[in-house]
Amino acid sequence: MANTGTYCVTTATRTSRIGLMLMLAGVAFLSLTPVWGGRSDMRLVVEFCYFLALAQMWNLLAGYAGLVSVGQQAFVGLGGYALFVSTIFMGVHPLLALPLAAVVAGILALPTALIVFRLRGAYFAIGTWVMAEVYRLSFAQVSVLGGGSGQSLPINVIKSVASSRSDRELVVFAIGIMLAVASTGIVWWLLRSRHGLALTAIRDSEPASESLGVNNFKTKLLVYVLAAAITGFIGALIYLQKFRIAPDAAFSLIDWTAYVIFIVVIGGIGRIEGPIVGTIVFFILREFLSDLGSWYLMMLGLVAVVIMLKAPQGIWGELANRFDLHFFPVQRRLYRSDGQTPGGSA
Repeated sequence: MANTGTYCVTTATRTSRIGLMLMLAGVAFLSLTPVWGGRSDMRLVVEFCYFLALAQMWNLLAGYAGLVSVGQQAFVGLGGYALFVSTIFMGVHPLLALPLAAVVAGILALPTALIVFRLRGAYFAIGTWVMAEVYRLSFAQVSVLGGGSGQSLPINVIKSVASSRSDRELVVFAIGIMLAVASTGIVWWLLRSRHGLALTAIRDSEPASESLGVNNFKTKLLVYVLAAAITGFIGALIYLQKFRIAPDAAFSLIDWTAYVIFIVVIGGIGRIEGPIVGTIVFFILREFLSDLGSWYLMMLGLVAVVIMLKAPQGIWGELANRFDLHFFPVQRRLYRSDGQTPGGSA
């Protein structure tokens, strides 16, 4: 909080403090899953965590930087294969391979960005999907990695995580919880920094932001590489849990991008709370609809269409506008230093 005469500038609000306590309570509840739940519950929580992290990254790209990518599965696959290559052929410990996968995905995001950043709008979206397909087809040709049929982690690599199955599941579970918290925290921190102000300016008007001195290309590239690196880490964690990888699964458009877009759209794009709400709704719908076969995807599509028509800003967007709810505020609000009514926000 910075004082300015008789006024003070802050991003915190009463609802944000309440929201923070609710989030901490939710994290504590999920962290105690090994106490109140079984192995299946732990795996479900890990899955919830990495879908939430994926949704936060896509929301950062599309909701704040205006980069509507449908090719984020590229970095899930790259992260997963980086885990397999580094552990099997380089002898890297699986837990050290997770951050290494993030580095690999971040590095490969640079040449990818140099190609897709030449495109705009729908062409950018298609370009990201094409690049993901290039990666998928490339790994399908590598016979040492199992080609199109894929490969499993050797038992010695799996046991190097922990000696027993229960301990391995606890390790993966703990990393999943930390991943969900860290991804949300990183997005919040980034948006509260000067880079967040630049992203807000770019989202409002790219020509206007450039006239104010914002380097649009550099800012977008930073966000794209950051999202790719964290997505690579997520991909490595996913396949550390699954123990087996194949190109079609690792670079799946539906699993790692379509579902994530659905989560962000129904939750609320351009809001940190949106992916959290969207992930909760997605898992509830999946629990009740997944037995319907092909009707499951049709029902998800119907829900998405209804939300877009009735609540274009998503579920959380409608709640935030109606009740002024901001659990993760990034706007700067001007208050009287004596605690009186705020004078505005920016």
